[in-house]
Amino acid sequence: NKEQLNNGFVLEKLHHFQPDLIVLAGFLLKFPESILKEYPKVINIHPALLPNYGGKGMYGMNVHKAVREANETETGITIHYVNEYYDEGGFIFQAQVEVGPSDTADTIAQKVHQLEHKYFPVIIEQLLTQ
Repeated sequence: NKEQLNNGFVLEKLHHFQPDLIVLAGFLLKFPESILKEYPKVINIHPALLPNYGGKGMYGMNVHKAVREANETETGITIHYVNEYYDEGGFIFQAQVEVGPSDTADTIAQKVHQLEHKYFPVIIEQLLTQ
């Protein structure tokens, strides 16, 4: 099976480097359980305030469009641990931003990107120095 071969290759590389933390940035696939079993300290960032607007298919502009269509007054980011389910790992950090009535999915995306750029590096550094 091609997926098992790829996971084996990735695990081999991880064994070589022995990372303290695996950082994903908007990883869209279900993360392999075989890797999580050996390296449980994996984080990802989601462009919404989970548990809202999470799960399979909820990424990028799909999230921002859903936020706009629901007339939300705020959105944000969630930095979370990765587990065997989409967007269901424990929350590490959330930050909010206001969504105004004139905001579009594009302007919401810009606001969320600003939060991602501001907070993701800080949280990564905190996790590595704890």
